[in-house]
Amino acid sequence: MAKKQEAELLKIDGREVQVTNPDKLYFSRDVKLTKLEVVQYYLSVAEGAVRGARDRPNMLKRFVNGAEAPPFYQKRAPDNKPEWLRTVTLSFPSGRTADEVVVDDAAGLAWIVNLGCIELHPHPVRTNDLDHPDELRIDLDPIPGVKWEQVRTVALEAKNLMDEMGLRGFAKTSGSRGMHVNARIQQKWPFTEVRRAALAFSREIERRLPKLATSKWWKEERHGVFLDYNQNAKDRTTCSAYSIRPLPDARVSTPLRWEEVPDSDPEDFTVLTVPKRFADIGDPNEAMDDFAGSLDKLLELADRDEASGLGDAPWPPHFRKMEGEGMRVAPSRAKKGVSGKKAASGERLAGRGMRDGGREKSTATKAPRSKMPLITIANSPDKEEALAGLERWKKKYRAVAKHLAVDDILVDSMRGRSSTWTRIRINLRNVPEKIRPKQEKPDPDDDPTRAWREANRSATSG
Repeated sequence: MAKKQEAELLKIDGREVQVTNPDKLYFSRDVKLTKLEVVQYYLSVAEGAVRGARDRPNMLKRFVNGAEAPPFYQKRAPDNKPEWLRTVTLSFPSGRTADEVVVDDAAGLAWIVNLGCIELHPHPVRTNDLDHPDELRIDLDPIPGVKWEQVRTVALEAKNLMDEMGLRGFAKTSGSRGMHVNARIQQKWPFTEVRRAALAFSREIERRLPKLATSKWWKEERHGVFLDYNQNAKDRTTCSAYSIRPLPDARVSTPLRWEEVPDSDPEDFTVLTVPKRFADIGDPNEAMDDFAGSLDKLLELADRDEASGLGDAPWPPHFRKMEGEGMRVAPSRAKKGVSGKKAASGERLAGRGMRDGGREKSTATKAPRSKMPLITIANSPDKEEALAGLERWKKKYRAVAKHLAVDDILVDSMRGRSSTWTRIRINLRNVPEKIRPKQEKPDPDDDPTRAWREANRSATSG
């Protein structure tokens, strides 16, 4: 029997934090990092990392078996938390509540990292007001195949629009392939209005850069860089500044000065490079709290969009149907045989809802969407296994694969009740109909939520 590792006891600002299994490898591919080394990284940038999470409820995304194994999500603070660690009771769209961890200092940061939280996921609210966000989050999410240069171009245009709207934007790499442009805002608007402002922002960027950016929610309709307005819906979180991402090179979500953006490369910012950068230049996000701006101009832009016929866009699937929201179904799953008149009528009725403040939404109609020919080819908790399934499919259907554009391959990170898995779909819109393959059993086909969903359906029908 292997000898159990002794815990490493750290003394941080007068508090003691135990790091259990300190020699356990959390990264083992491009770089090798133990759990203790991950904790030490966070302590080296604690001032910046805590700044992004301080006084906020934090959702725990736990990689208990390291960055290369699937994580699970935990909203509720563990029962064995130290007495000095704060919690706050947060409510969710489902009506449930949870006491979530609040990170106020380096000791609290080290404690949640010891739980396996290699990413930090704070909510965009402060503990003094959990219903009114103090941060507008613009998440630039490139579809597969989009180059980093395109992300930078969209980010710089996002800065320009922030300036025009009277907001101070702060940029950081997402730590993966995208970028975040965040702005501190006054705590005046509920989540619904902050999301509405983000949607107006996303649509305006799409108008300015129609070939590079999109605000379309359904992945099969996207191209270029997607501006994910729904990251501003209640209960949504994104990784905060100085978070490590579960990539082989231990890449870090790193704040940038705007003059750095045009020449930036996300691969330059890792656990091995960011501590020295932080020591040399400090935190480019340091002054963010000094620039709490107004959403008034963005909400005026939203009013103009709605007056011109642009209604609400789809919400995340776990939210109740919202007033003013159109059909919440992907084009590829839209019911066949719905006439344009009937579809337009449905959109018109959906547009008559009332939003916060009692103002009526536009009743303008939209053209019916076309049905996309999608097939699912892989489901797996292991992204690498799902991608291997994609390669097998391409070899099997070489003639079909030649017709696929970059944005015809949809790699979705699916989130279940407490875990994630990767789903890969193929959009056959560019493939001649006579050679389009039929839906087959995905390879692999391991959806960890299937049993739960089937059991839930059985219980509901019973």
